[in-house]
This record gives sequence, C-alpha cells and structure tokens, in this order.
Amino acid sequence: MRRLPNLHLLRAFEAAARLQSFSLAAHELSVTPSAISHQLRELERALGCALFVRAHRRVSLTPEGSRLYDRLVPLLEALQEACDNLVDRPAQHTLTLYCSPSFAVKWLAPRLPAFVQAHPDITLHLSTGIDPVDLPSRPDIDAVVAFADASVAAGVVTEPLGAERIAPLCAPALAAGIQDLGQQLPALSLIGSPLSPVQWQDWCLMNAVRATPVVRFSMDRAALAIAAAVDGLGIALESTTLAANELARGELVILPSPSPLPIERVTHYLRYREADRSHAPLRRFREWLLAARAG
Repeated sequence: MRRLPNLHLLRAFEAAARLQSFSLAAHELSVTPSAISHQLRELERALGCALFVRAHRRVSLTPEGSRLYDRLVPLLEALQEACDNLVDRPAQHTLTLYCSPSFAVKWLAPRLPAFVQAHPDITLHLSTGIDPVDLPSRPDIDAVVAFADASVAAGVVTEPLGAERIAPLCAPALAAGIQDLGQQLPALSLIGSPLSPVQWQDWCLMNAVRATPVVRFSMDRAALAIAAAVDGLGIALESTTLAANELARGELVILPSPSPLPIERVTHYLRYREADRSHAPLRRFREWLLAARAG
C-alpha cells in the first residue's frame, strides 16, 4: 500500500513553491493564507523535513523543497492531462482568449479558419480590449495576446510573438507621387498613433531626416490607421504584420525609406498562467500561434 501525502497538500506546496508566496497560493486555490500555512506544516511533518525558508513577506525553497518541486511538477502535469483525456467534456475543449483589438482583427481573425481546420474540436471564445488583464485573478480567461505588455508577474508566462517591421504605408495612388519620402515629408499627410512603438519623429531620427513631421491624423488603433491609409487619407507608420493582407491585395505599398535598415519591434506577447501550461486547448493554440508567427 502506497503511503502518499494528501493531494491537496501537494497542490498547496506546488502553488506556494511556484509563486514563492503563501498569500498568492491561497488566492489561487481560493483558501486563506492560514489554511495554506497549516497544510504546508502538515506536509513537512509527514515528510519529516522543512520545505520552505520562511521570511517576513516571501518564502523560498529549502534544498529538500527544490528536489520535491522538480519531481512533483511533471507528475501533476501528467495527472492533469490524464484527467483531461479521460472523458470528452466540452469544457476541456474550450479556449477563452483576450486579445489586443488590432491584432485580433488584422492578424488573428484572417488566420482562424486555419486554426479551426487543424483543431476542429476546440471552441474558441474571443474577446478584445486594451485594458491589462491580471491573469491570476481572472480564471475565466485562459490566455491573453497583449500589446506592448512584457511585464513580469508571479505564475504568469510571457512569450514574445516575434518582431514586426514598422514601415511607411500608403495607397498606391498616393505612392505614385512620392519620389523621395525624406525630402517630401513636410508636404505629405501623415497618419500617426499615440500607441505605436515607433512615432514619426523616431522614424526621422532613424533615417537622418531633418524635417519636423506633422501628424495630421491621429488614430488610437493600428487597424484604424491602416484603414485610413487604404482609403488614401495619408501615410501610416504601421506594422507590416498587421497590414499583411492589405499589402498582399495591393491596397497598400511600403514606401522606401532613406535608411536601408528596417525598423523592427516586438509589440505583441502571449501571456498565460504557468499552472495552465498543460491545458490541452491552450497548449495546442500556443503551438499553432508560435508556428504561424514564425512562418
């Protein structure tokens, strides 16, 4: 007969070790910090060794605690996957994604048919917004595609979705009258966005253009700036990743810049709870998303 500690004690240990905080572990498991402390004391008594070094506001693992954590995590992930695969429950095939609006509209939505074809059993619930999401306190959201949010949070994985080229984009009819963008810049209609990682003044500095750019139209979304450029309103300094379909259809062209070096920035990040890494829909979406962005 196997003599194992209760599973709820091991879950409490895993959460506290991963988050390095009894209070954060208590919040994640919906119990009180006192309950977490009692459970961990009980586990330490059962194992006959100290697992944590307890400080005033933070805890760290003892060597014995580190060895237990390293062996326990893959076992819990395997147990979760075994339970997920035991029965065909709809909840196990649902992914709730919160996404930056422009990325959702301009990049993700056109590619969702490919994801659905590859994973027809996954139901995707997609919502958009610009407000930051505190994933540890939002169990209703599985993952976030965030714009310009590479912040570090306990228990949250943040993965960059690759560099995006930022370039001057405009309609072909407007491009036909532009021979030298740097020289003609003061006379041109410029479209800008206060949220863009590269502003027109940055573009001028990077291209050694002495002119002072005057943004005539300011849009609070990349999707709006791209749409305005397609309609001939002016030149948008935007992500060619988000404008990929318009460029492919010939609705937009990239204007040559004085400098031959492209301007690239990492602007979007995939964020998810580390504890959910083995959740099948999230794992499969992550693999598809990273492969699609790399391609």
